[in-house]
Amino acid sequence: MITGMDVDHPERDQQWDHRNRGETELQRLDRNWNSLLQELRVVQTGVQLLTGFLLTLPFQQRFGALGLHGVFLATVGCSVGATVLLIAPVGMHRLLFRRHRLEVLVSAAHRCAYAGLVLLGLALTGVTVIIFDAVSGATAGLIAGACALALFAVFWVLVPLLLRTRDVHLPDY
Repeated sequence: MITGMDVDHPERDQQWDHRNRGETELQRLDRNWNSLLQELRVVQTGVQLLTGFLLTLPFQQRFGALGLHGVFLATVGCSVGATVLLIAPVGMHRLLFRRHRLEVLVSAAHRCAYAGLVLLGLALTGVTVIIFDAVSGATAGLIAGACALALFAVFWVLVPLLLRTRDVHLPDY
């Protein structure tokens, strides 16, 4: 019996998938690819809207009154980076289509999704700072930004790490 599925040792998960799901390696990769695509569909529209919104701000009349140009530029950079990384798996898939590279595709797309989510969290934190600063002042902006960053860290990093390290009792091999 295994106590704790270790993502750093995917062969344990693969053995479990084969034994308990009856999946072949190719079926597992197909399932992982489809799961990843579903997750990306959830975030792609939001990150695209955020990036579009940010790209229009400098063309607004009151943009010059914004005192946080450095924070704004860093936020735009994070948002554009998140957009690129969260859409990258689509481009990868097109270039690797019918090349029998599903394992490479799933692995690379997984890494792009991780990095894209980190940049999205930073972009949303930056937007929070900018908006709270504009509405309520610098102190409110910093507090709101710290709260947003803490929420992302807790719910996007800490909770999943705690859940993945909890003991999971699997059937004997």
